[in-house]
Amino acid sequence: MASAAEQLAANINFGAFAKATELKKRIWFTLGALIVYRLGTYIPLPGIDAGAFAQFFQQQAGGILGMFNMFAGGAVERMSIFALNIMPYISASIIIQLMTAVSPSLEQLKKEGESGRKRLNQYTRYLTVLLALVQSYGLAVGLEGMGSAGSSVVIDAGWMFRASTVITMVGGTMFLMWLGEQITARGVGNGISLIIFSGIVAALPGAFAQMLELGRTGAMSVGFIIFMLVMAVAVIAFIVFMERAQRRLLVQYPKRQVGNRMFGGESSHLPLKLNTAGVIPPIFASSLLLLPLTMAQFAGQQGGWMGQVAAYVQHGQPLYMLLYAALIIFFCFFYTAIVFNPTETAENLKKYGGFIPGIRPGKNTADYLDYVLTRLTVIGAAYLTVVCLLPEFLIAEYGFMFYFGGTSLLIVVTVTLDTVAQIHSHLLAHQYEGLIKKAKLRGRRG
Repeated sequence: MASAAEQLAANINFGAFAKATELKKRIWFTLGALIVYRLGTYIPLPGIDAGAFAQFFQQQAGGILGMFNMFAGGAVERMSIFALNIMPYISASIIIQLMTAVSPSLEQLKKEGESGRKRLNQYTRYLTVLLALVQSYGLAVGLEGMGSAGSSVVIDAGWMFRASTVITMVGGTMFLMWLGEQITARGVGNGISLIIFSGIVAALPGAFAQMLELGRTGAMSVGFIIFMLVMAVAVIAFIVFMERAQRRLLVQYPKRQVGNRMFGGESSHLPLKLNTAGVIPPIFASSLLLLPLTMAQFAGQQGGWMGQVAAYVQHGQPLYMLLYAALIIFFCFFYTAIVFNPTETAENLKKYGGFIPGIRPGKNTADYLDYVLTRLTVIGAAYLTVVCLLPEFLIAEYGFMFYFGGTSLLIVVTVTLDTVAQIHSHLLAHQYEGLIKKAKLRGRRG
């Protein structure tokens, strides 16, 4: 027999959505906040010659700047106040999470509940400001060294330009961080993820138009364009299947007698996701590999040793693909070990009287969970590696920069799934409230 939650889920329809006024307010707030973000990507950075920078960007769009521009929703191409986007906050969040695994004090804060999480969030904000300061200053210095055909990108180089750039960029990043937190609290979905999602999706129409233009000029065959579209749909379906896949371990709770009544004897499931690490491994791997490219491009050392290293780790190069795959696999196991602790999970099961049938509570349960999780992570790492390397093989084969692939495609699909799940949860809660109100009215009439 289906549970009450399953029956409610089956009954959710557009009529229920129309009655959920609170959910509609949240959705409208989310859309409004994302529109504000998109408008901000068109506000130019003070002191930049837009024409000279556009010319320089066109020459470098096939490299590191093009990749940054995709994640920033075109803000880098226009060199707007949101050019750094939310990436300093993402980097700070990942660093703090990694530090909780090696720092006993931070690990203790993580276990303290709501108060500990607030302090960790505060540390994340401080680190975000520090990273944004460093990155914005490096960007200001790099902009002063940019130019094309004798024209300089910066109108009036100097300390005033650097100071204004740092203040503007840091302010833009902090505003996006605040906006993301507001979306999470008052909207639907994770605000930070939705900001990145909207930036990537905003580039879709332009990328599709570029592909059609290549087909019109004969640079790409019609058959290849159709193949690309079919492959994109197939990859999206594959990602959805793998992201929703999980191993459900049966957990049994023993029966206990209180007076003349028998309690317990219930069973539940402990879900272990196939991809526990999420999109963190590809983000970490691509960030590390983009580092030499970034340093070489901003330093202007295309012919020195830094330029040679950057040439070997360009997109589509065999060394880049090998290092990319190795780093994804490494971070899959590393991050999974951080977010899921088999020993802690086994102790919690033992404390509440739960056990996995056939496995002794305590250390044996922890070893079994580690055994299962390791094998799941092998499959998850292989899945992430295949999805992320697919566009790299296309770049190596056809010499065309397929930006919408790998990490960006994973982000789009996973954020969509999470947002839809949250909307579904809000609808379930709304229907539960409706049932409770009806039951109270019937009780009063009775």
